[in-house]
Amino acid sequence: MDKQLLGYKGIKPVFGVMLLLTVLQGVSILMMAKGLAEAVSALFAGAPLSGQTGRIAMFLGAFLLRHGLGLLQQKIGSAFADHTAADVRGRMLRKLFQLGPRFARTEGTGHLVTLALEGTEKFRKYLELILPRMAGMSIIPWLILAYVFFRDITSGVILLVSMPILIAFMILIGLASRMQAEKQMDTFRVLSNHFVDSLRGLETLKLLGQSREHGASVAKVSDRYRTATMRTLRVAFLSSFALDFFTMLSVAVVAVGLGLRLVNGQLELVTALTVLILAPEYFLPVRQVGTDFHATQDGKEAGTVMQSILDRPVGEPADSDGTAGPDADWRWSPFSRLTLSGVAVRHRAEVAAGGSAPEAEGAERRREAGADRPAERRADGTGQGPRSLDGASFEVQGMQTIGIIGASGAGKSTLIDVLGGFLAPEAGEICLNGTPVDSLAGEAWRSQITYIPQHPYLFSCSLLDNIRFYSPEASREDALQAAEAAGLAGLVRSLPGGLDEPIGEGGRQLSGGQAQRVALARAFLSDRPVILLDEPTAHLDIETEYELKHTMLRLFRGKLVFLATHRLHWMPDMDHVLVLEQGRIVEEGTHSGLLGRGGAYDALIRSQMEGVR
Repeated sequence: MDKQLLGYKGIKPVFGVMLLLTVLQGVSILMMAKGLAEAVSALFAGAPLSGQTGRIAMFLGAFLLRHGLGLLQQKIGSAFADHTAADVRGRMLRKLFQLGPRFARTEGTGHLVTLALEGTEKFRKYLELILPRMAGMSIIPWLILAYVFFRDITSGVILLVSMPILIAFMILIGLASRMQAEKQMDTFRVLSNHFVDSLRGLETLKLLGQSREHGASVAKVSDRYRTATMRTLRVAFLSSFALDFFTMLSVAVVAVGLGLRLVNGQLELVTALTVLILAPEYFLPVRQVGTDFHATQDGKEAGTVMQSILDRPVGEPADSDGTAGPDADWRWSPFSRLTLSGVAVRHRAEVAAGGSAPEAEGAERRREAGADRPAERRADGTGQGPRSLDGASFEVQGMQTIGIIGASGAGKSTLIDVLGGFLAPEAGEICLNGTPVDSLAGEAWRSQITYIPQHPYLFSCSLLDNIRFYSPEASREDALQAAEAAGLAGLVRSLPGGLDEPIGEGGRQLSGGQAQRVALARAFLSDRPVILLDEPTAHLDIETEYELKHTMLRLFRGKLVFLATHRLHWMPDMDHVLVLEQGRIVEEGTHSGLLGRGGAYDALIRSQMEGVR
């Protein structure tokens, strides 16, 4: 049994019940064999059929008992699998929210969506099949073997010797199957991500006349998945053939031995019939495990991937009740204070979290292509890259706007992720109102935050439901007011369904500026006191950005705002500016106070030629 299975809640009592039912099944199999063998041997000896009623009734009763217990096992396993799969899916989705958007971008949205939907269903099937199979494998062969040894030692020895040989071949083929299943899972992940990216960019590809050229890329990725699937199927067919061949060979050896000794008068017919009936039953649990191994391998791999996500470390607040601060009902106010002292974050091998979004996506593409060699991943020779935040320290109090600027890769997005609770610092201290916390991943702090990323995600539902993302209970009138405040009134009037118009995947596609306004409408409607913005206008043209700027500045009033951006025209409107270089805060102050110092802030202005006054 997979050791990981023992970690699921409630599995030990369920498996205990499975073992008890399997013992009863084993006894019923012995009763079937005994009743049938005695009835047939008696009839062969010339006894009347009417005298075999009791033995036939025993056979039929044991037969019904065996299959009734099997149905009960199936029902119990199915109920446990449904509950556990739903629980794992729920915990994984909650963990994805804790890990944040950067993890989703690194792993690939398509992969995570497929894992949550198809992967969970495969995992449920795996749980449903594996428990009764493991229980049967643990008890029935040994129960039958003990009974055969009691009736005929020679046949018992043959069965005992045959089982390890059969298991050895199963292990060898199973190892090959696992390797193929892992490769298939990798190619499936790439295919899922590629499919989602292709859907999102289909309109752009069509507009640029690149749809046909992109078709070759789709065909290549699809063919790679087809090849991996066919290899897995070939191994599965080979395994089934080998399993059936060695099982039949073992049963044939037992049958030949029984026949020879029966002809020579060394064995009674009833004993020979009993052993011959039990021999296939002895190998049946092994055959079932071998057959279902390939049917459940995808589910096992999906469960392993989901468990790896659940096991990923994420910072928790220092408070034992999981709150961010001294009180679960605490809310950010003009008297609240947030302090970061010497905070440092070092990103793991495959996550390019210290860079910009394109850099992280590029790292993912290199990893999928196999081009990300260990030498490239180990910037400091330890298996970990350099710190993307190194000793960051600052303090904010009350409602103000904080601009976070710096060159690409300076650590802006990393700082936003720390503030959002998506990353836990490995060094330094974070304090809320003077109370130290390990990270800002607590529910009390998270419930204060509105997060607006560079590429807001639009769910496949109505415009109204998208706007009500942070406030699902908000009224239609409030949502319409938020849409108007975000500059979406014209869009709402132009849509045939108005607020009920489906958008996102499978619905009406919105432009980058419109999607950003949807994110702003979410923020207007939620009225949360803390706003985190990670390069929210980086992909927009400057005219659209200036149109959104006036709306966003209205949204910022009376709130604590952290705006990470590389466009410096925002800085005159910020109450405070943090300038980052290589993960360090090298300058901080107001726009007017930093201007003309000749430091990093002036260097950024000169390099961008923004003409900020």
